[in-house]
Amino acid sequence: MDDIGSTVTLAGWVQRRRDHGGITFFDLRDATGLVQVVADPALHPETARLRMEFCVAVEGEVTARPPGTENPDLTTGSVEVTASRVMILSEAKTPPFLIEDRVDVEETTRLKYRYLDLRRPRMTANLRARSRAATAIRRTLDALGFLEVETPTLINSTPEGARDMLVPSRLRQGEFYALPQSPQLFKQLLMIGGVERYYQIARCYRDEDFRADRQLEFTQLDLEGSFWERDDVLETIEKVLSAVVAELRGVVVETPFPRLTWREAMERFGTDKPDLRFGMEIRDLSEVVAGSGFTVFRDVLDGGGVVRGINTGGREWTRSMADAATEKAKALGARGLVWMVVEESGSVRSPAAKFLSEAEMAGIKTALGAGTGDVLLIVADGWRVAVETLGALRIELGRPGGHETLSFLWVVDFPLFEEAEDGSITFSHHPFTAPESIEVMRGDPASAVARAYDAVLNGVELGSGSIRIHDPVVQRQVFEILGIDAATAERRFGWFLEALEYGTPPHGGFAFGIDRLVMVLQNEGSIREVIPFPKTQTGSDPMTGAPTWVSEGQLADLGIALAPEALARRDQDDG
Repeated sequence: MDDIGSTVTLAGWVQRRRDHGGITFFDLRDATGLVQVVADPALHPETARLRMEFCVAVEGEVTARPPGTENPDLTTGSVEVTASRVMILSEAKTPPFLIEDRVDVEETTRLKYRYLDLRRPRMTANLRARSRAATAIRRTLDALGFLEVETPTLINSTPEGARDMLVPSRLRQGEFYALPQSPQLFKQLLMIGGVERYYQIARCYRDEDFRADRQLEFTQLDLEGSFWERDDVLETIEKVLSAVVAELRGVVVETPFPRLTWREAMERFGTDKPDLRFGMEIRDLSEVVAGSGFTVFRDVLDGGGVVRGINTGGREWTRSMADAATEKAKALGARGLVWMVVEESGSVRSPAAKFLSEAEMAGIKTALGAGTGDVLLIVADGWRVAVETLGALRIELGRPGGHETLSFLWVVDFPLFEEAEDGSITFSHHPFTAPESIEVMRGDPASAVARAYDAVLNGVELGSGSIRIHDPVVQRQVFEILGIDAATAERRFGWFLEALEYGTPPHGGFAFGIDRLVMVLQNEGSIREVIPFPKTQTGSDPMTGAPTWVSEGQLADLGIALAPEALARRDQDDG
């Protein structure tokens, strides 16, 4: 209302146009919102040509809307602009979808016309939030004395948990660069170089399967500090995350964040990224049913397994729901699922009820804190299968919608190593993570604990970090445990191992996904909604057509020949 009477010049896109009694109204939209423009078609005949998404400029006076015509849904709903000049800057074809949030558009279409999708208020808000988050990060770290340093994009291939994205060399045919999965080794080199406090908003690349919170290329905050212990890293990250939340949500985050060890998180929630906004914790029922006549429980316990359960609370529970939950449990690797419903009489409705004694049934209800109407789910299997299955069912049945409540968490003390799919030993985070005990790592690698930590928000893993190995002898021992022989280690990491020989300070760091953080804070269900130009879940780009075939000449320059099956697909695509 303070602008009433002022003369303004506005530019943007036509949202909609209406003619009423010889007066033309159209809504003008830019990145800040909408305003209604009023024009006399006799004075401005060009308004007859206006259509959705025409790009126009308007000069005019800000006036109050007549009483009864205000629009309370708009921040500018009490005023309008009476045009003295209307200029069509660019015409537009009819768009493939309406540029507004209320229209549900198939994602592939949105991505094909992403430049139009970005005009929608929701996407504009997400891009603004992303920019404000990056500004808050930089402001916080600059105040803490960090130096922003860029690291290379074309590097040597190093194992970091996913397949590398490879770039062939034209000048050295047959050799390849890799795009960085993270700046891991380079930020450690910066510590050796005496930088002491480094950060970077880094572009990273991983050739891995897609999920709602995963892309081939993504952006993360990467930081490292010399002479740091774990608490130094965690306190710094808490300050950064708190600053971003304050910027985007306007709320104060309580610090320090709660901490759970990896083992405790798995035992209680069945995942290393637990959502603490609701209960439904996993309980140990092994002692309750020890010696049971129910063979499903007895055989598992006799074989060294466990019996675990969760109370999903009062809910409708039909046979079809029970069958669906059982199939999901089996798909997750469990042998099956035992379900129970506590009736109003206190008795239990379950296919397993006839195999369990009254004492066992009472013990299960007590252990799970069960009341009338509660649905209990029980898995008997190996420890990891049992807790992970119940953890997945817990999320499916209990996770609240949206992210209005923010529940941050640190998960610490991860295993240093884990078993790979082929049965070999591999690293849990990356091979440069320091062990809690060098002696335990050498003597019993399977039980070694890493000086590693993850940040979790509402069940979403934001990122990971660790205290690094700064002793070249220990680093070589880790390679040996991982099955990387001395020759391979020298070929792939010799340059890094040599750097460790020159007075490397103890150091540690962290990286978290900016895409994931903004996704949660903006109440989005996918990082594709906060990335300006993302790929689909199959890795394609509907807008540019990437990935595409390249010419034979380009392949020849690189010394590359396509495999027969790839040639057949190319010929088929060429028609």
